Amino acid sequence: MKRILVTGAFGQIGSELVPALQDKFGKENVIAVGNSRIPEDFDGVVEKLNQPDKEGLRGLITKYEIDTVFHLVSLLSATGEKDPSFTWHLNMQSMKDVLDLAVEFKLKVFWPSSIAAFGPTTPRDFTPQRTVLEPTTMYGVTKVAGELLCQYYFNKFGVDVRSVRYPGIISYKALPGGGTTDYAVAIFYDAIEKGEYECFVSEETTLPMMYMDDAVKATIDLMEADPAKLTVRTSYNLAAISFTAEELAAEINKTLPVQVTYKPDHRQNIANSWPKSIDDSQARQDWGWQHEYDLPKMTEIMINELKKKLGK
Repeated sequence: MKRILVTGAFGQIGSELVPALQDKFGKENVIAVGNSRIPEDFDGVVEKLNQPDKEGLRGLITKYEIDTVFHLVSLLSATGEKDPSFTWHLNMQSMKDVLDLAVEFKLKVFWPSSIAAFGPTTPRDFTPQRTVLEPTTMYGVTKVAGELLCQYYFNKFGVDVRSVRYPGIISYKALPGGGTTDYAVAIFYDAIEKGEYECFVSEETTLPMMYMDDAVKATIDLMEADPAKLTVRTSYNLAAISFTAEELAAEINKTLPVQVTYKPDHRQNIANSWPKSIDDSQARQDWGWQHEYDLPKMTEIMINELKKKLGK
């Protein structure tokens, strides 16, 4: 990776992946692409582009002599259900544009899949790498279609496209963004500001989660891995920790008193269709993936950093 383009650069993952790439490859070599969410204090090379816009992307690839694209543009699960047609259009057309341009310019591509690719017929405990993919959300449908497109473009055109199935991502830097797993971020904000939180999933809901630093590390590690060792060209399972909503609340309560009530809404059905734990042994075997953050360590960092951020 020498000249890197990051689409969706100011979303949940991009807002922390971009600085990590800047640190590793130099600010001048990382081009952050966003739309209306570009922070005024962003320090780096930035371009504004609403997607899908294939010709706009072509212009940026040519202008900056790009060789690697991290394509992070996506509407998330709960938000995507509000407008399924637009979710399909944004998620799929923008991805196909990137893959077509990857063929033309011989680009290396990273594209994120998600546990949303699974569904109620998927084994929920220790979900295997290769299993049933029958999602119940449009977001999940786009992830399954996207995984198959990745594999197709690798097999048909030789595009070096790589992907991971992210679990729920927890971070203190980006605000909750409309995902089903975002209760695990919102609870920290309300615990600090209000001392109480109304959770939109039930207390026994168990989902696979990951602290953002682990997610960023996994993304970069995969992109730097020896292609000869990669055996998955759809998307790698990726895991770190799994916990119930009640277990998270109990861990927070060790440091910060918070009264949690549970009022499941439409997102509960989405959560019920997703795995409780993930078998990511293939990623660990193929490219040495290892997570660092467990529940206590993640919780401590979230509380400390959000207190600073919120001035509490």
